[in-house]
Amino acid sequence: MFQILVVDDDKNTRLLMEAVLQEENFGVLTAEDGQEALDLMEKNHIDLIILDIMMPGMDGYEFTETLRSVHNDMPVLMVSAKQLPEDRKKGFLVGIDDYMTKPVDPEEMVLRIRALLRRAKIVSERRIMIGDVVLDYDSMTVSGHGKTQELPQKEFLLLYKLLSYPGKIFTRIQLMDEIWGVDSDSGWQTVTVHIGRLRKRFDGWPEFSIESVRGLGYKAVKNV
Repeated sequence: MFQILVVDDDKNTRLLMEAVLQEENFGVLTAEDGQEALDLMEKNHIDLIILDIMMPGMDGYEFTETLRSVHNDMPVLMVSAKQLPEDRKKGFLVGIDDYMTKPVDPEEMVLRIRALLRRAKIVSERRIMIGDVVLDYDSMTVSGHGKTQELPQKEFLLLYKLLSYPGKIFTRIQLMDEIWGVDSDSGWQTVTVHIGRLRKRFDGWPEFSIESVRGLGYKAVKNV
């Protein structure tokens, strides 16, 4: 399930967008301003952001600039009551991917979101391909080297998460919170155990590897 973050200081707008997106089978998180959105992004996997301009504290422009300054290329759809060409231009200059004016047409918004996800190469069939290796999210299988392995749920989600962002370092606590949930009774050592199982399972597969980053966590490396 794709996870959308709606950032808007208007409660009614957040509730409306949340309802529309959930009806389309998206996961939804909401934030009242840019700083709250950044805090949520530290603890949750997000695929796309819907962003208002005028918000207290950190506005939409500043939020986007902050995002792009750390080379985060997540798709951003700016939705605002501002209709002047200058406002659109400023949005694109700071790094947004698309712009809609309020009130938005829900059907058009969903179509734009799906287009942005496609352009971001987050494919609708939810697969990751690394050379001849295929990770299929819906069946939780990894195919390659003439065989298909159906992984336990947590192992698959852990591998899929790491390979969705090759080279990005995830802490054990991040992985624990996102895959097992913040309310899980398991300790972060659970992540270490599952990483060990994945390494053993895919030992000898040259297409990818999972590397430990001392003092930080883990990252996946694509080798093809």
